[in-house]
Amino acid sequence: MNARTRFVISVIILGLLMTGPFVITALLIWVGAQADEQALLVQLILPHLSLGALMTTFGFVLGLLVIRYLFRQYVQGLLKMVENLRLMLSANRNFRVTAEGPPEVQLLAQATNDLAQQRDGLMDDVEAQIAAAKASVEEEKNRLAALMSELAQAVVVCNLDGRILLYNSRARLQFRALAQGSTAVAGGALIGLGRSIFSILERNQIDHALEVVRQRLLKGAATAIANFITTARGGQLLRVQLVPVLATGDPLRERELSGYVLTVENITRSLEQESRRDQVLQSLTDGSRGSLANIRVAVGNLMDYPDMEADIRERFVSIISDEVVRMSQRLDQTMSEFADSLKTRWPLEDVQGMDIIAAAQRRIETELKVTTKTEAIDEGVWLRAESFSLVFSICFLASRLVEHYQIRELRFRLQPVGKLAYLDIIWAGHAMSSETFYTWETDAMHLAKESSPLSLRDVIDRHGGEIWYEREKAAHRAFFRFVLPVASPDSMPQSEMIGDIATRPEYYDFDLFHFRDQSIDLDRPLADLTYTVFDTETTGLEPAAGDEIIQIGAIRIVNGRLLRHENFDQLVDPQRFLRPEGIRIHGITDDMVHGQPQIDIVLPAFHDFCSDTVLVAHNAAFDMRFLQLKEAETGVVFSQPVLDTLLLSAVLHANQDSHQLEPIAERLGVTISGRHSALGDACTTGEVFLKMLPLLAQMGIVTLRQALDASEKTYFARVKY
Repeated sequence: MNARTRFVISVIILGLLMTGPFVITALLIWVGAQADEQALLVQLILPHLSLGALMTTFGFVLGLLVIRYLFRQYVQGLLKMVENLRLMLSANRNFRVTAEGPPEVQLLAQATNDLAQQRDGLMDDVEAQIAAAKASVEEEKNRLAALMSELAQAVVVCNLDGRILLYNSRARLQFRALAQGSTAVAGGALIGLGRSIFSILERNQIDHALEVVRQRLLKGAATAIANFITTARGGQLLRVQLVPVLATGDPLRERELSGYVLTVENITRSLEQESRRDQVLQSLTDGSRGSLANIRVAVGNLMDYPDMEADIRERFVSIISDEVVRMSQRLDQTMSEFADSLKTRWPLEDVQGMDIIAAAQRRIETELKVTTKTEAIDEGVWLRAESFSLVFSICFLASRLVEHYQIRELRFRLQPVGKLAYLDIIWAGHAMSSETFYTWETDAMHLAKESSPLSLRDVIDRHGGEIWYEREKAAHRAFFRFVLPVASPDSMPQSEMIGDIATRPEYYDFDLFHFRDQSIDLDRPLADLTYTVFDTETTGLEPAAGDEIIQIGAIRIVNGRLLRHENFDQLVDPQRFLRPEGIRIHGITDDMVHGQPQIDIVLPAFHDFCSDTVLVAHNAAFDMRFLQLKEAETGVVFSQPVLDTLLLSAVLHANQDSHQLEPIAERLGVTISGRHSALGDACTTGEVFLKMLPLLAQMGIVTLRQALDASEKTYFARVKY
């Protein structure tokens, strides 16, 4: 029996107590009196009946006010205290009951707060012990999170249903780069915890790879790995390696799969480079045949006719010289075009060329006591290089020059030439033979007490470059020239930078290993569902009168966790001017929305983002009305269940004064940030919703159907937009 019913019964009892005895007494007297006595009673009572009714009514109203006061102070006050106690027990430990009402209720509130304070002290002790016990586990988890987050290769871990339970930053960036159509808006590719990998990769290929792995496991193979190549939606080629995750803890299931690990590599560019390399080599081969034939004929004539005339001999020598120049130019052009492919031959890094020279200068001056200078240095040149081996090679050549020719000064020069860079080591005076340089090039390198199994030629080949010795006769100088591919420094996209360095994106959830894919069943427990919490900012409060959406923000809840890095945040061009009063609230201006995608682009993207999830919003009827009015225009229908934190608050805290987002957040101990921005409000609503789940469970509301039914019975469910 609820409080309202009890109040009505109390009023009825009051009326009966005030009128019942008088009516019964009058009836008994009337029945026992004679006819003349009854007439006399009528004559005596009738003139005073109105006064009696007035006094009775006055007494009833006075009694009603007293009952209403006592009811509000003792019944509703205690019910409100019960709601507050539940808040302290589960959702907000720091919440305290306000000591208000009659003295007895105030004493009860004070005693409750004292008990809560004692409980907090005990819980702090318990939590400290638990934290100490979990420290090693958390350390291991953080190591895994750091490892997975910083891996240079895209890694995705899935359960057998294809639901993603772990991924790293590289996978998020790679799939975002592959996003096409609606998935390219706001959220990028649809990768996220609890999402299906089959929205990105072909299911039949993964199923085939799993079958191959199972067969290898049945045959007792030590390693069961499957590889395949697939095509992404945008046409890019992906190389995928599938490694099984085996069940543990049960000897009977030690060879049974519980999930799999996917490593994904985009090989589109490398295949294009291979194809282009083949074309370049073919062109080089075809182009060189004619030159070699001309040289062969010219050399043959010179050998067959040693006594030919001088002008004819000069003509043949000129032919040989011209063809050699053409072949040299063709080789230079081929090497320049082939520079990008050369970069992929070894795991190198982007480094500024000036840094390589500076490191070599420091080591040469320190260990060899040789003066070094620079000339014609282009500081904007970046090299694709392995810094240590390249610097060691430069210092090795310098040591040989000092050892054999007593060189006391070296100069460095660095210039870009197309897709290559020339790094020169220059010295004055002494020349050297080509045979000596060839010997230096093929010997194992050593410098002072350090040695390397690599030769100078090995290092150059590792970098996909070239080196030669050349003289500047006019300047009486010579130099070694390193020819190296240039590179551009990679940088992390700004959209992926994390504001708080102490936080790490939540890219893993191993509890999802036990998750099994199901449709949104209304009888599933609330704790097992995946949610999309969303909010909209609009031009006004009247969707039916032409107001439009100007921003949609959303965030996902998976396995009871709010995934802040899996969000949707997109401005929308409403194709109309914004109202000044609205700008003061949400801070979105006309300039901010002008040129943004329109609703027919954003809404399909948001629909993809929240597919297969339960929608959650505060005052959801308002936001859903805007979405429903766009169904005919966009063809997008949001048919999944919707939970409203406003209605759930009315279910949980029927005796509270307000069910707006700020008071609810304050009651539940949720800190509000980014208010009146779509994503900020969505994050706050998500935290509020997670705090509500244990309170709903205490009331026996544990399934989605029960939550929807309870919401529909509240007064606020009648509000329409």
